Amino acid sequence: MAVGTSVEPSHVRRLVGGLIRIHRTRAGLTQKDAAEKLLVSESLMGAYERAERIPALDFLRDADQVFDAGGALTACIELMEEEKYPPKFLDWVRLERLARVISAYEALLIPGLLQTEAYVRALYEARVPAYTEEEIERHVQGRLERQAVLTRNPPPRIGFVVEESVLERTLGGPEVLKEQLWHVLDCMRTMNHLTFQVMPTRRHTHAGLMGPMQLMATQEGRTLLYVEAQGGGKLIHKPEQASDLFDLFGILRAQALTPWESAELIERKAGQL
Repeated sequence: MAVGTSVEPSHVRRLVGGLIRIHRTRAGLTQKDAAEKLLVSESLMGAYERAERIPALDFLRDADQVFDAGGALTACIELMEEEKYPPKFLDWVRLERLARVISAYEALLIPGLLQTEAYVRALYEARVPAYTEEEIERHVQGRLERQAVLTRNPPPRIGFVVEESVLERTLGGPEVLKEQLWHVLDCMRTMNHLTFQVMPTRRHTHAGLMGPMQLMATQEGRTLLYVEAQGGGKLIHKPEQASDLFDLFGILRAQALTPWESAELIERKAGQL
């Protein structure tokens, strides 16, 4: 196995890779034929079967249909999710797909749901201690798959407040940041359900000094909070805590630039790169 990949794939990943191979073979398809039908490279198809890469969720759904697997491959989706996300974050990811409202205050990075692939990759490549190549691919894939919630029908209401300094942090280099800023602008202009506001550095009052936070309201009316910190994150279910922080987020939005002012600032900073 190449340097930079994990020494041994998990038992679950080997099991899923074996199921993909079995159902492909039963369908009478070579790896090349299957790859063409599923719009992936032949090398990636082989990597999935050898358990060297974690199958994408859309791949498992499509492969189940193409191989006529009768639900055997779609049933593996939850298992593969457990390979991609930390246990404490996995519940958040699953709830996020059906959320009615998604909000976040970010002080260090562009929100994950709006990150470009190059920005995500640069983020994980910069990690200390370093991830292996296999771990980087796993995290990049997991984060990009979460972005499907943006185009869900009906979509959730999404609101972000982001520190101005984030727009200047050249993670991955100026070109990566420039592409990222233009992507944010494109999302702001095309997604009516998305609100993105910048918190100016020169603000003498600031309600978010306790740090970043992610908020969610479910279809059933539950409010949840996810807080990241050194050593891992924490999902908070207590209604009174989540409710207080929803109120705090409302204050942050009032203190930040309006969406229109924010767009002008982002465009100006992108033009300077």
